Amino acid sequence: MKKIHVGFLFSHDYEKLKLSIPPVYGASDRIFIAMDENFVTWSGNKFAVDPAFFEWLKEIDVDNKIEIYKDNFYIPSLTEIDMDTRERHLLSLKMGIGNWLIQIDSDEYFLNFEKFVMDLRKFDHYLDNPEKKKIQIAAFWIILYKYTDNGILYVDLPMKAVFATNYPNYTCARRTKAQVIYTDNIVLHESLSRTEEELRFKLENWGHKREVNPEFLNKWIKVNENNYFQFENFYYIEPERWKRLNYFPSKNLKDIKKFVIESKVLKLSKTYLFMKNFGQWFKFLFKWN
Repeated sequence: MKKIHVGFLFSHDYEKLKLSIPPVYGASDRIFIAMDENFVTWSGNKFAVDPAFFEWLKEIDVDNKIEIYKDNFYIPSLTEIDMDTRERHLLSLKMGIGNWLIQIDSDEYFLNFEKFVMDLRKFDHYLDNPEKKKIQIAAFWIILYKYTDNGILYVDLPMKAVFATNYPNYTCARRTKAQVIYTDNIVLHESLSRTEEELRFKLENWGHKREVNPEFLNKWIKVNENNYFQFENFYYIEPERWKRLNYFPSKNLKDIKKFVIESKVLKLSKTYLFMKNFGQWFKFLFKWN
């Protein structure tokens, strides 16, 4: 036990796993991919899968650490977000309580997963009796908002996101109600950076389908590298959560990773992390998990 177990969800954007799996492969003990047995989204829509993807999976799995977990994840009586939460719970049970349970979406790319694992190992004592002392470990997203003609628009502040837990009592997607420990790890999140056709399909088939605000897509279509500074409030649910965008003049993910690492604006200060973690410690000081 006390292994580094990483889980991915397989859906209509499965090709992005070719970008999200390799950065975590080396530092993982096991990798689990949850796949609907009928290739159906949470909205009940079928999607096609190219058999070549599974050949790619075999080629990269040189240490034989990837396991595909097939099940029926489409339950018509549940909402999309409830199915999202349910699938993640079942996946984590498959991964095994007593290990670090890390869930990464196909469009999330760790800049330095080895460092994230080193940070996790500082808290291995939480794995001794996880049900009694539940914890969540967070990193920070850099949200890639939209590809433009010559580069990419991104949300100009890092956004907190939970990736790991010792006990998967998820309440909404991969979030629980347990204490959060924040780490200074960065993950590129290609959440909305797709073609318009791909984005429309995602909005109709993901867990947040019923939460998307009606003005989001029109604004996403209008904004570009020449006018982004004329707009504000870009988040797809509560617009003001993503106040402003910025622009990077390249579409190459390697260039973007280098830019993020070197950026002073996107750097997380020690003071900020200390205050976030102190707030969580104090909040849960007198609470039972």
